[in-house]
Amino acid sequence: MSTDRIFNFSAGPSVLPLEVLQQAAAEMANFGGSGMSVMEMSHRGKAYVAIFDETKANLKKAMNIPDTHEILFVQGGATLQFSAVPMNLIGKTGKADYAVTGNFSTVAMKEAKRYGEINIACSSEDRNHTYIPEQKDITVSPDASYFHYCSNNTVYGTQWQYIPETGSIPLVCDMSSNILSAPLDVSKYGIIYAGAQKNMAPAGVTVVIINKDLAGSEHPLTPKLMSYKTMIDTDSMHNTPPCYTIYMLGLVLKWLEKQGGVTAMAKLKKERSKYLYDVLDDSKMFIGCAEKEARSDMNVTFKTSSEELDDKFVKEAKAAGFDTLKGHRAVGGMRASIYNAMPIEGTQKLAAFMREFEVKNK
Repeated sequence: MSTDRIFNFSAGPSVLPLEVLQQAAAEMANFGGSGMSVMEMSHRGKAYVAIFDETKANLKKAMNIPDTHEILFVQGGATLQFSAVPMNLIGKTGKADYAVTGNFSTVAMKEAKRYGEINIACSSEDRNHTYIPEQKDITVSPDASYFHYCSNNTVYGTQWQYIPETGSIPLVCDMSSNILSAPLDVSKYGIIYAGAQKNMAPAGVTVVIINKDLAGSEHPLTPKLMSYKTMIDTDSMHNTPPCYTIYMLGLVLKWLEKQGGVTAMAKLKKERSKYLYDVLDDSKMFIGCAEKEARSDMNVTFKTSSEELDDKFVKEAKAAGFDTLKGHRAVGGMRASIYNAMPIEGTQKLAAFMREFEVKNK
């Protein structure tokens, strides 16, 4: 790792591969001999269309996306999809199911209530979102237009270890914080969406992967830019797309392939997170926030016995080169976000620092 770079544990925008940043810097003023930056290119021009098409093809390859599904590059973050999903899908029956297992699934559920009748199919609120409900605890409505869940909960540090079974009800998933981190059967999903700023690219582009059969039933008042059918028909270019972040996603996808793809990422995330969870399991000072069966490999949440000691840890960690470890304002404590681009050295050294901190602060 470059000696002038810290270990950035931010939950998003988050760490990007150093190799990607260096390539982007080298190409900033003159991409591919074009004499201009990607930032300056017409999105309709030949040079940019080639970037766009290659990025889309590489994402399809990386995730093994079937031909039944279309890839969309949209704007507004995952948060805009909290509205777009019900506006496009809920009209089928006027009803939808939501699994409420953290901050963002709660926000998504509340937004969806503006457009139809929402059934809370399961919730982990009773234990402060420290666990994921089991399949037997999920109530799927037979007349739901879709079932929505968030596969990894960045605020609380939990993740679904299984894909919920919903029968014929289309499955919609917010994968913002764990997309591209393991192999996935995309065919099981009606829609997958993800903001880029955690595992894919800088903030600015949102990826939507949609079964094309679900498009075309949007509410009549759905804005054109939120209509999945419009975006499919125009190949995400109904207006100017987030050109530069799509280019950056393309660089990340090339980097990902060189690392061994999502299969390699699945192995690495287990190794990275184990260093930190081993500390939590051995420690008398640090307390893991998520129940063991639901622990996230992307966001490790923990705390000490007091806010004062938490603050001291965050301050001293920052001085030692470990940044953005303060937990989300809703829960406090600490959070280490360890996405694909986090070098394994980062969690090794953070684990060592945690052990040293505990010894010094007995």
